[in-house]
Amino acid sequence: MAITKILIANRGEIACRVIRTARKMGIKTVAVYSDADARSPHVLMADEAVHLGPPPAAQSYLLADKIIEACKATGADAVHPGYGFLSERESFRKALDEAGIVFIGPPANAIAAMGDKIESKKLAKEAGVNVVPGYVGVIEDTEHAVRISNEIGYPVMMKASAGGGGKGMRLAYSEQDVREGFEATKREGLNSFGDDRVFIEKFIESPRHIEIQILGDQHGNILYLNERECSIQRRHQKVVEEAPSPFVSPEMRRKMGEQCVALARAVGYFSAGTVELIVSGADKTGDGFYFLEMNTRLQVEHPVTEEITGLDLVEQMIRVANGEELSFRQEDVKINGWAIENRVYAEDPYRGFLPSTGRLIRYNPPEAVDGVRVDDGVVEGGEVSMFYDPMIAKLITWAPTRLEAIDKQIAALDQFEIEGPGHNIDFVSALMQHERFRSGNITTGFIAEEYPEGFTGAPASETLLKRLSAIGAFAAMAQADRARRIEGQLGKRLAPPTGWQVKIGDAIHDVVINGDDVTVDGEAIELALEYTPGDRLIEAEFGEEQLAVKIAPVRSGFVLTAHGASHKLRILPAHAAVHARHMIEKIPPDLSRFLICPMPGLLVALNVKEGDKVEIGQPLAVIEAMKMENILRAQKAGVVKSVSAAQGESLPVDAIILELE
Repeated sequence: MAITKILIANRGEIACRVIRTARKMGIKTVAVYSDADARSPHVLMADEAVHLGPPPAAQSYLLADKIIEACKATGADAVHPGYGFLSERESFRKALDEAGIVFIGPPANAIAAMGDKIESKKLAKEAGVNVVPGYVGVIEDTEHAVRISNEIGYPVMMKASAGGGGKGMRLAYSEQDVREGFEATKREGLNSFGDDRVFIEKFIESPRHIEIQILGDQHGNILYLNERECSIQRRHQKVVEEAPSPFVSPEMRRKMGEQCVALARAVGYFSAGTVELIVSGADKTGDGFYFLEMNTRLQVEHPVTEEITGLDLVEQMIRVANGEELSFRQEDVKINGWAIENRVYAEDPYRGFLPSTGRLIRYNPPEAVDGVRVDDGVVEGGEVSMFYDPMIAKLITWAPTRLEAIDKQIAALDQFEIEGPGHNIDFVSALMQHERFRSGNITTGFIAEEYPEGFTGAPASETLLKRLSAIGAFAAMAQADRARRIEGQLGKRLAPPTGWQVKIGDAIHDVVINGDDVTVDGEAIELALEYTPGDRLIEAEFGEEQLAVKIAPVRSGFVLTAHGASHKLRILPAHAAVHARHMIEKIPPDLSRFLICPMPGLLVALNVKEGDKVEIGQPLAVIEAMKMENILRAQKAGVVKSVSAAQGESLPVDAIILELE
């Protein structure tokens, strides 16, 4: 019996993604939502919607019984789990089977087999898949861990068996590191996943993270749909993905694909799934790849595979769940061009990537044309909630070549307008412009190696700074022209100035605009643009080159954002600029004695009280936001003078928690 109505047991962009494909296939959909998501796009897109409960996932999206009740109430005969939440929970799949509801995903035994990192490695080895040298049995104690590590050879990685998302992992370069870190790894595994088992394996140097997309049906057909490179990561979380990989050769692709198919066949796999591999960037033989884990669900980065293969993976999952046989074979799977995905997160790269929440005052993604795709689940005026993952959208670009796809990303990111919560658009744009990334010489350590002191914005060329100066002067001239048209502001006969002095960073540029003639520091440039005061995006043309610039007014100028950095421009008419040196510089107030909340969040711990003495680096408070705990430490020594917040209180960004003296 064919599926007629799908309930999506998820939220946000993946729920919207599944709804779009179901609608294309003529299948009705049901959304589920928490209180925080009552007005979210996925709720409005679906044919029906069912309320689950309060915002915390444990009280809404993780309640399998409520999902099943919603299916029965709406007549949904199938569930698509998306990713995260219940997508890889064997018990959920079994409960749906018992209720007679189709699970759009793999069988329960495959979910169970691949959900345990130790057991999955044993299965991979038996299936003939390369596995990282290591010990996959249960490790008894620290002394046992030391013996194993010495046998494998340093460096080694200690990992919690049930770990994920970068938690429960420790790198050891020596016996001392193992002695210090083994028990801590066990505790992290127990606290985060309820499982204190740890395994140890060889740490692969110059590692690349490459994964193979698998697709199988219920008739024994299993294919690999090429690979994705996911090496650009921050704290083990993927930031940029691309397909194909610039490192993988056709022969290596075949070897990896065939081994991953063998693993899938060994567990009777069907539906979409991904086998993640760690690949040695130093290996030239094509055999330096090793099994990491298998994700028995759709991946966040699946769009890049869709773009180069022409397949709709959600559609294929639905057809497989319907019992249909795959309509193509391995030889039909091609690689057409190159696709890159950047994850747009609600986090502030200028403040150590602190999570950010709040209302999307402005949300205007680039137009989805000419190889540009945006997968999102938010709208302008909506809320980025503290209860869920901070991803706002995925920006995917396709082009015939890798560099063309990268350049499309830069141009599209310049057009991506987000105001309200902080976001990482400047950061991912900087990644796209980085010469090492563009060369393809990347490893999982790329971000840590290239931005050891944090992110301060992408470097700007002299040409870009001059162009921004010209755009800023043009905008200032338009504002002056508007002002003179308002009665009494500039007198009746005053024309806007044509000469401007623009200070951008430490540089000062003289800009003259006389009709269509524009000069910067005496050099003529071609410039065509339209700007009306109040516009937030300027599309400028410099000859045949186009530049999209986000613009925001500030005192005595503008902030212009383009190519991965925001630039503050002080703009004065040329006749007034000569007096600027006489202005008194305003010194910002010293806030170092205050402990300030760096992001909206819940104050889950307050470690001091009035009168307590504190030392530099001492933990003072813990803020929980976006499913992560952030420890706030003392930046200076002193005594707690006053406490302005209470444990359990929800705090806005920049709220004062306490003051030192």
